[in-house]
Amino acid sequence: MDSGSPVTPVIPVTPIPVPVTVTPGTLVPPCDLDAWIAQQRDRVERALYEWVCAPADHPGLVALVDAMRYAVLDGGKRIRPLLVLAAFDAVRGGLAQDYLPAEEWEDEVARRGAPAVGWEREEDPAQSALRAACAVELVHAYSLVHDDMPCMDDDTLRRGKPTVHVQFGQALALLAGDALQALAFELLTPTGSTVPVARQARLCRLLARAVGCAGMAGGQAVDLASIGQPLAEPALRAMHERKTGTLLQASVLMGAACGETTSAVVAALESFGAAIGLAFQVVDDILDTSSDTATLGKTVGKDARQQKPTYVSVLGVDVATQYAHSLRDQALSALGSSGLADTRLLQGLAHRLVDRAS
Repeated sequence: MDSGSPVTPVIPVTPIPVPVTVTPGTLVPPCDLDAWIAQQRDRVERALYEWVCAPADHPGLVALVDAMRYAVLDGGKRIRPLLVLAAFDAVRGGLAQDYLPAEEWEDEVARRGAPAVGWEREEDPAQSALRAACAVELVHAYSLVHDDMPCMDDDTLRRGKPTVHVQFGQALALLAGDALQALAFELLTPTGSTVPVARQARLCRLLARAVGCAGMAGGQAVDLASIGQPLAEPALRAMHERKTGTLLQASVLMGAACGETTSAVVAALESFGAAIGLAFQVVDDILDTSSDTATLGKTVGKDARQQKPTYVSVLGVDVATQYAHSLRDQALSALGSSGLADTRLLQGLAHRLVDRAS
């Protein structure tokens, strides 16, 4: 691959047959969520495999790229990319619906009365959504690399294998995380692309805000400052909304941004993302006390040993579980108020995120 911006791998999408019209906010069994998840994970995996790469003409660069790929290409659940793609699907009514095949493009040019020569068509919005999905996953991967380092959570196991700093050393882990974050924004702003500049700007702003002081980094700073300190639920909620919730919420909003929708729909999806993002963290806190290392692929019980405030330590397991379910219901209610005709994929993911065992 050359040193320019990554080229989008055009990966065909096979639509999953589902009824066209459903009641907003209603989970409809005919939607084959498992098939859709498998299909979209495959798209994301192949795109990440293609994009997490760079010219490596020096041993140091080879090691850096190896560390980046080690951090990303490890079979994670890809929850955030799935949220991007599900939100895009809800807004556009299908991942490939608005793409015009090449043989139909001249007819469309003629219909619009535009000159056929020199008029570049906009990049398929589905490919923009795929870029956004991968960008979110790269940022998530970078956050895990840095979070596991000795200066943060000091963990040695992630997704069932040694953490990046254990495998490659702390210096290279730090650089790999930095490079993954940079690559995420490169994906959102491809050189020579026909992606509208306004869309690129919206996507960059959503992602930057989710990972900066108002989001993930700020939440991590509060988390570090809260070790051994008692926190009331409102303060705990504010911390986790930043640390975990904002990136999950941004995933939903970035999918919507790729699909171009109304401010009312964006507001509903913003509420959905906020609720499901916090629910995800509540469930994480519960699993840290109720699951095991083999199941989670990471060290369990560390929060309690490090005296970090969690929803289990503040509310107890039973109340925390009820709270997670309540947040899921809030998320589903937000979808019901969106006016979108088919939100089954987002509904299904909301249930999966709360009912998960890992």
